[in-house]
Amino acid sequence: QVQLVESGGGLVQAGGSLRLSCAASGGTFSLYAMGWFRQAPGKEREFVVAINRSGGGTHYADSVKGRFTISRDNAKNTVYLQMNSLKPEDTAVYYCAAALKMTAWTTKESYDYDYWGQGTQVTVSS
Repeated sequence: QVQLVESGGGLVQAGGSLRLSCAASGGTFSLYAMGWFRQAPGKEREFVVAINRSGGGTHYADSVKGRFTISRDNAKNTVYLQMNSLKPEDTAVYYCAAALKMTAWTTKESYDYDYWGQGTQVTVSS
């Protein structure tokens, strides 16, 4: 059983930056593809970005491409989401997720992921 704990959320002005972290425990971190999803009030959870087991492959939603960067440190069992040029529409609860399915990082499907964190709130003011 893998436990995921997100941190780093908060309130930021439009154009600002935040760095989210997701610390994993209880499993072999390097065996999991990792993803970030987000859910805004009244909306469905949506895919943001994913990274493969080694960190050499990434997949971004069009809405964040060029602004967000995902990375992972397998020695620290942590995945990061650097968010730059934030917009009010980025406001949401951000969740990290872990997938045993090797190819999960290439899709946008939340059902490919086996474990989820509790989420961290990101609020971008205009």
